[in-house]
Parts: sequence; C-alpha cells; structure tokens
Amino acid sequence: MAFFKNIHHPKWKQYLISILLVFLISTTCFLLNEYIGNKTVALIFLVMVSFIALTFDILPVLLTATLSALIWNFFFIPPLFTFHINSAEDILMFFVYFAIAVVNAGFTFKIRKEEIKAREKEEKLKSIKLYNTLINCLSHELKTPISTIMASVDTMMEQEDKLSADVQKELLSEINTASIRLNRQVENLLNMNRLESGFLKLKFIWSDINELIFTVIQKLEPLKNEHSIIYKPSDELPLCKIDEGLIEQVLYNLVHNAIIYTPEGTTITIKFSVHDSHCKIIVSDNGPGIPKDELDHVFKKFYRVTGSKSGGTGLGLSIVKGFVSAHNGTVTVENLPKGCQFIVRIPCETSYINQLNNE
Repeated sequence: MAFFKNIHHPKWKQYLISILLVFLISTTCFLLNEYIGNKTVALIFLVMVSFIALTFDILPVLLTATLSALIWNFFFIPPLFTFHINSAEDILMFFVYFAIAVVNAGFTFKIRKEEIKAREKEEKLKSIKLYNTLINCLSHELKTPISTIMASVDTMMEQEDKLSADVQKELLSEINTASIRLNRQVENLLNMNRLESGFLKLKFIWSDINELIFTVIQKLEPLKNEHSIIYKPSDELPLCKIDEGLIEQVLYNLVHNAIIYTPEGTTITIKFSVHDSHCKIIVSDNGPGIPKDELDHVFKKFYRVTGSKSGGTGLGLSIVKGFVSAHNGTVTVENLPKGCQFIVRIPCETSYINQLNNE
C-alpha cells in the first residue's frame, strides 16, 4: 500500500485515471450483474472510491464518488437505464451510498494528508539530526587540521631564524598531513552531495588496476602511521573498463578506513582479481574486527563503530557503497578469524593491451 501512497500524478491525469477506472469497473460489474446484484456493485464502487482516495487529490476522488453513484443508479438500480428510482428503499440506499462514498472519500483523503504531514515531520527531524551529526563531526574533523596548519605556519613565520632544518621539515610534514586530511573531508562532502543530488555520471575508461592501486597507496603514505599496506601486483591482470576516479576513491576510502579504525602495526592487504564479467577487490586487515551486531550498519551515513577511536565523519563507507552501486556492483563486509575484510564486486569489461591494439 505504501507504493500507492507515494504515487503522484498531475491533476489532469488523476481525473482521467479516475474516470477510466469508474467505467472499467462499471462495465465489468454490468456484465456480471445477474450474478452479483446491485448491492454487491455498490460495495465494489465503495472499495474503488477508497482506493482512489488513498492515491489522488480530493477533487478527483469526489468526482469518482459522484460518477459511480450516478452510474450505479442508471445501470444497476431498477428501473434500469433511467435516473428514476421507484421504491423508497432504493432511494434511501442510493442516498446512503452517495453519503458514505463522499464521507469515506473525505476521511480517507484527510487521513492520508495527516500521514504525509507526519512523514514529512519525521523526515525533517531526521534531516536535522543528520545535520547536527554532520556539524559535530566536521567541527572536530575540520578544526583539527586547520589548527595544525595555522599553528605550524605561525611557528615558521615567528621563529624562522631559530628553527633548524629538521624542525622546519617536521612542521612542513605536519602541514602536508593536515592538508591531506582537510582535503579528504571536503572531498567526502562533495562526493556525498554528488550521490544525493543524483548528478553522478560515470566516465568509463580502460584502467590499469596495478597503477590505480599503487596511486592510492602513494596518496595514503603520509597517513598510514605504523600500518603496513601490502599489495602484490600481477602482470597477468587485464585492463578493466571502469570509472577510474570513482574506483580510486572507493579503494582509498576502504584502506583509509582500515588505517583509522585499527591499531598501529596492523597489516592491511589489498587483493584484486577478475572473474568472468566482473572484477573483485578485497581490502582486509588483521585488526580487532567489527562487532557482529554492527556489520549491517557500517555503510550508513555518519555511522561509526561503537568504541572506535576518534577520527572520521562516518561518510567514507557510505560513499564507497554509493560509488559501487553506481557501477551496478556490490560491497560487503565480513569478519575474519582476526580482523575483517571488505569485498567489492563490480561488473566490467576486461581486455588485454594486445587485444585493444588489434581493435
């Protein structure tokens, strides 16, 4: 029923559908009249009016109620094919039907409006909650790298002559790390906006996966701390036709997520393989894993695993899911005996360089 509540048609189409539905049901009932009787026909018409009221605006519903009452009178109440009614019982039944149909239409429409208001209020409260969550996350995630950059720059400007080359290098490294962190947060916000606005358009190109993975590892080098990132390239891998930018972001977010939420010294392993018409990316670690009851929630916006250390806005994995879904792929997570692994499956074309040259 929720499906019908969400249907929205222009007014003219609502009137047209209402009229067609009345005539369709009237024709069917007329053909079966000798088997069902005019009282059953009235009941069928009332059900139809209720159905229309669940879906359309009040005026098309009132039109349906009025039209069905007139048709019921003309075709089903003796004497047939006239609006004249002989018996007082039939006259009373006709006006009772009309009154019930109109009142039912009005009440059903009013209830639907209240449900819509309640749903809009709930969505508004949810949006406010998400907005507050985002602000709380960003107040820390953006403030920290900005403060680091400002403090390091101030130190270098005020004590330029007193700082050794090693100290200057260390401050520049801190500025670089903070800038990368700041840029990552901005990119996540922009990517989430692209997903929710529906403006995400894929640009498929032939991509060297080995090169793509090493690019991601290089970008994460300043952020990996004491983590080890392992990937064994294979010269046997074909080229894959994917949106390279999005898949690079998927891989970046998965590995960065492992860096944030696992202890220092954890090993993060990347594996890539091609199976028939799809490719598979696995990012695994030997950290503490994810609580079993939270595995189904990690791809939700702003969700952070209970007890995880500070850092991150909870957008990274939701963006991963969005970008993978844009490729008509799937992403799942499961715990290992030690650690966990994320598995991405994406349908894609594959080809070897010599095949492309021949083409």
